[in-house]
Amino acid sequence: MTATYTPVATDKRIAIVDILRGWALLGVVLMNYSDVFFYLGAPPKIGPVSNALILAGNIIFSAKSWTLLSVLFGYGFAILIDNVASKGINPTAFFIRRMFWLLVIAFVNSAFFFGDILKDYAVLGIVLLLFRNCSAKTAFYISLALIIANPVLTAFIFTLRINGMALAAPYFPLYQSHNLLDIFKSGLMGTYKFELLNPFYSVVCHEVILLCFLLGLAAQKINFFGRLNENRKYIKRIFWISLGFTLLMQASWPVMKALGLQQAFKYYQPMFWGVLSTMLFTTSAICRLYISGKLRRFFSGLQVYGKMTLTNYVTQNILAVVLFSGVGFRLGMQGLSYGVYMLIALAIYIAQIYFSRWWLAKYHFGPLEWVWRQLSYGKRLPIKRIPQTP
Repeated sequence: MTATYTPVATDKRIAIVDILRGWALLGVVLMNYSDVFFYLGAPPKIGPVSNALILAGNIIFSAKSWTLLSVLFGYGFAILIDNVASKGINPTAFFIRRMFWLLVIAFVNSAFFFGDILKDYAVLGIVLLLFRNCSAKTAFYISLALIIANPVLTAFIFTLRINGMALAAPYFPLYQSHNLLDIFKSGLMGTYKFELLNPFYSVVCHEVILLCFLLGLAAQKINFFGRLNENRKYIKRIFWISLGFTLLMQASWPVMKALGLQQAFKYYQPMFWGVLSTMLFTTSAICRLYISGKLRRFFSGLQVYGKMTLTNYVTQNILAVVLFSGVGFRLGMQGLSYGVYMLIALAIYIAQIYFSRWWLAKYHFGPLEWVWRQLSYGKRLPIKRIPQTP
């Protein structure tokens, strides 16, 4: 192996990026297991505690996790393209090959969970190549234009009245089957019906993912996360502006309804403005706490988790099949409360933190990250860390 393929040194990784990935994956496991609760065997009654947890999850994590991961994907894309180009490798060919293998991984992951997002990153990652030479300002302005246009697009798609969940629902009962092939059919057909045939997801959500990619690309062009301390005042400004806008969006519906103006939302539906402002608020809050030096143990756990994002994400979905489906422990058919699902998700997340810490002490990459890296480079690469001699 030549130096061209050596892993990125630990001290060159941007800690806050891994921390934010870890935070986003916390939301992903909670919301994915929430989906399992609702669509794959939820009890008919939901108590006040469950309602409070559902509300909290919707406010803090729902759609905010995958939008944050999309921003970080765009940020990582720009870093990867620059690194590959500096090593004399054709960045376009390399990235297309990398996205192809991500799509293969996504197909497998979709068999376990119908809400897979890796396929979207793989396809839109190719589109992102068109913007690789954009300046930070150009990428930001294109993203801003997509943000402004999104409510019109969302409102139009809603007029089509196509219910993606209704399309996928006939395949959800297969999740209770004792046959593993039925489980895979449930995941793959659920993905096809809910995400590919559903224009809200296939059009609106993809537009949001792309604009988040471009935000991340613009942030990397100015090395935003690499100069976190220098950007304190901007982070503080983002924090307060996004908080104010989030509160405004939360209040908009009841105010518009009280004024009899709710019909306006039929033509301009800014629901994703609320999602993006909340995502920016939580992201800037985490950045401010990290800069302050507080919650170091908490951030250490998020950081080590974020270094194995792909492995931990896919493992979450496999464990859901083991725990909740008909081929596993069948917990999804036991009438467990929503709170129990959230506790299980949190327990898995914590266990993955400890596993990630143990694994990365011995190896450079997570298992799936290593496989994906080798497929991307077309080379067999070492994974085990070599102990340093005194």
